[in-house]
Amino acid sequence: MSLPAYRSADPARTYFAYNGAWAFLSALTFTLSMVYYVRDAGLDPLQMVLVGTTLELACFLFEIPTGLVADLYSRRLSVIIGVALIGAGFLLQGLVPAFLAILAAQVLWGLGYTFTSGADQAWITDEIGTERASTVFVRSQQISLAAKIAGTVTAGALGLINLPLPMTLSGAGMILLALTLAVFMPEQNFRRTPPEERETFRQMAETFKHGLAVARRRPVVRTLVVISLISGLSSEAFDRLWSVKILNFDFPTVFGTSDPAFWFTVLALIGTLLSLVSSVALNRLSPDRMSATHPNGVLALLSGLQVVGVIAFALLGHLWLALGAMWLNTIAGTLAYPIESAWLNRHVDSRSRATVISMVSQSNAIGQVVGGPPLGALAGRTSLRTALLASGLILTPIPALYLRLRPAPSERRQPDRV
Repeated sequence: MSLPAYRSADPARTYFAYNGAWAFLSALTFTLSMVYYVRDAGLDPLQMVLVGTTLELACFLFEIPTGLVADLYSRRLSVIIGVALIGAGFLLQGLVPAFLAILAAQVLWGLGYTFTSGADQAWITDEIGTERASTVFVRSQQISLAAKIAGTVTAGALGLINLPLPMTLSGAGMILLALTLAVFMPEQNFRRTPPEERETFRQMAETFKHGLAVARRRPVVRTLVVISLISGLSSEAFDRLWSVKILNFDFPTVFGTSDPAFWFTVLALIGTLLSLVSSVALNRLSPDRMSATHPNGVLALLSGLQVVGVIAFALLGHLWLALGAMWLNTIAGTLAYPIESAWLNRHVDSRSRATVISMVSQSNAIGQVVGGPPLGALAGRTSLRTALLASGLILTPIPALYLRLRPAPSERRQPDRV
């Protein structure tokens, strides 16, 4: 059972602070994690793949059960538990540079992520209502990008002192964040099942069936599940292989160094800055598209840009042109995320909101587990370019899937324009 907050804060401000801290601390861990795996932990390519597979399997196995916990017991409790587990995973990974310890860290991290996945969005939507959710999601995305920039710079500076140090501090910070949420995070509008009615396993089964029924009968939810699956089939290979292609280029010398660790920090920083500027610009120049009731047109456009970015990245043989294509993919995905999140939340009722959002995330995890190894094997048997090109081609149905969705009669008063 979730304990009440000691001193409740404003829900929207709490959500902004939570996402900002999450983005900053995550950047501390992820900016140089690949360098850490190779240099300090001594992982070989196969072990690198197994680390990613272990994480995705953990997300897949735990996504629905933890989503059900958030629906039946408490969104707030689910978020707090998840953040604490993620912190423990980050801390273990930074303190013990060994393959088995890193695998165990992925299990903790994956389990923790599934506790937060869906629960945080469902919590803020319940607390402030669906009408305000779209604006809050967009603003939160911008705060997260700014915090990610700060985290990336901090990780680069700390990594020059000691490579595991950013990860260790990130893990400790996540645990501190969980404790802070336990004190300040409110939960006023969630109606959990009374204890006397909690026939736990049967109630979980009924909630899951309800969420599945929602996905089947509502075209928007059903389509977003399919799109999430397709994205997963493509993204695992691209996320693992883009750095391999970039490392094949010769980096220019800046400030007396051409060290890949320095350049990976710089590249992450540039990509985040571009995403932040694009998000702010689109929100100011065309706020109606960011909060459209039926945003299938803008999402089709953004997904099309992602396809172009991945395919161009696979084919281009110049460092900065390839990076430009990669950043196009990143920017389009960053802009699409809050729009799609708000759209999904508008088509799901409170009873099964966290479960349905978790199902969308789970479909992405299934895609990554299924699609990653074959594309990795394709890279080994043919070439890196072929595997990356295949990753881009897998994404090509997504724009058409968005365009197929037609607004319901109640949504036609606010048509979406591209």
